[in-house]
Amino acid sequence: MKLHTDSPSSTNIVTGYGADHVLINKLRHDGNLLVTPERIESGWAPGGFDALTADDFAAVRDLGAQVVIVGTGARQRFPAPALLRPLIEAGIGFEIMDLPAACRTYNILAGEGRKVVAALLFDPAA
Repeated sequence: MKLHTDSPSSTNIVTGYGADHVLINKLRHDGNLLVTPERIESGWAPGGFDALTADDFAAVRDLGAQVVIVGTGARQRFPAPALLRPLIEAGIGFEIMDLPAACRTYNILAGEGRKVVAALLFDPAA
């Protein structure tokens, strides 16, 4: 699906997504990644959803967000609460949702100028 929004060109916005990729400012990114309005970090959570660790969420915490949107692929899945401890202890809000909803929500929050991180996970290739 393609998404379009009016936003400052310096802000990272999701302009499209599919089962195995996301478009940020119309540039394709494959694999799990972190997106903030200012930066993109590929290679996040290399083992995917089933191998998430607290260290993966510590890396998210270190980006200084007010809120984290976790996109868990084609369907909404909830990480074990212990894995989210770095965010909880830092007082960072988070929402868990499927990838399409995460992309849309990230765009809204980024467009509002919020300090947001989208932590995006893709389903493994079948």
